[in-house]
Amino acid sequence: MLAGRTLYIPQMAHATARMMAAAFRSAGVDATITPDSNADTLEIGGLHSGGEECLPHKITLGDFLRICRQPGFEPAKAAFFMPRAPGPCRFGQYATYLRQVLGAEGYGDALVFSPSSSDGYDGIGEGAAGLMHAAWMGVVVSDLATRLLLKTRPYETAVGAADAAFESALREFETALSRPGRAASEQLRELVDVVTRVRDRFRSVPAEYVKGRPLIGLVGEIYCRHNTFSNEDIARRVEQLGGECWLADISEWIWYTNWCRETDCLREDGWFNTKFLKLKLKSHYQHQYEQKLLAPVKDDFVGYEEPHDFREVVKRAEPYLPMTGSHGEMSVSVGKAAYLHGKGADGVIDISPFTCMNGIVSEAVYPAVSSDYDELPIRVLFFDKVATHIDRDLEIFLDLARAYQRRKKIARRYPAFFMEASG
Repeated sequence: MLAGRTLYIPQMAHATARMMAAAFRSAGVDATITPDSNADTLEIGGLHSGGEECLPHKITLGDFLRICRQPGFEPAKAAFFMPRAPGPCRFGQYATYLRQVLGAEGYGDALVFSPSSSDGYDGIGEGAAGLMHAAWMGVVVSDLATRLLLKTRPYETAVGAADAAFESALREFETALSRPGRAASEQLRELVDVVTRVRDRFRSVPAEYVKGRPLIGLVGEIYCRHNTFSNEDIARRVEQLGGECWLADISEWIWYTNWCRETDCLREDGWFNTKFLKLKLKSHYQHQYEQKLLAPVKDDFVGYEEPHDFREVVKRAEPYLPMTGSHGEMSVSVGKAAYLHGKGADGVIDISPFTCMNGIVSEAVYPAVSSDYDELPIRVLFFDKVATHIDRDLEIFLDLARAYQRRKKIARRYPAFFMEASG
């Protein structure tokens, strides 16, 4: 399907997109990421949208069309990676609309490659042995590198050192992931060695780890919360205002889709069937890979532990959004907000595109969540890349988080290398 084509992967998350491209290259596919988004992205995406689509659609469409407009572009040698998901979210129509626009603009020979969450994105691996293993390991290490960045950058004493360590980490992970013709076990061993070197590189970043910064959880729609162009680089802005961010991982969506498939299979076919066994084996191996890759940084992530079992997140969302009737990111965001309260977070920001269904539903139930969890400050911020008062809104929210920090009932746990604030 992809032979002879260059596969372009959108930067939903910069780090994860690079790892996915590396994973495809390991399977013999010429893959790269889309260029960094800019003003042209919004202009071109807007010209080919109806105006009511959400921001991620406009950005991905604009970036893909920018590639098409490059001199020498050959549609028959290009493919665009645009996953799908079932349900009412407009994301499920991105790929269909992209095909329509490409055809109308004379680029109909370009391929739109669209694996779906309905099968746990297993379609990614069709015809490419080991690609699914490499892709999953890529997601894990990209999340790991991002967590190290956000844990280090607020405390650095040499500006830019954490960002440099992050970029170096991504290059090394890319190199390890993209080598073709290796068994998954061999690839895993090499990546564990890289994780150790990346850990040591971040540990060497000049920093003063002093306790006291408000810890702000970032949840919400997966594209906007990870794409810094979409969200005005909100994590960096929070850091500049004196806070620290805990960004919900990309991998949490994979764990959630795994859980949905297993739950649906149990409801439809019961325990004893081949399909359910395959699903459990897949989750088992994903857990094994994740545990081995995270083992070298266990001490660095004390107090930053992600849920060991994703059912913990789902269970926390159940009182507000029963899973039998509200599948989707809103349940994950609400459950994760409650989970972060238990880790000592001082506030939670839900990042969503303007008019996003998930953001609107979550916003409706967050007052109840806040009330049940010691009045934890929770705020939904909607983004559409037009006039915004993001700095004002964040300043107010950080003040609320600091007030909550002084009266909260669950103390935050820190890694051993953090120091008490003087005075």
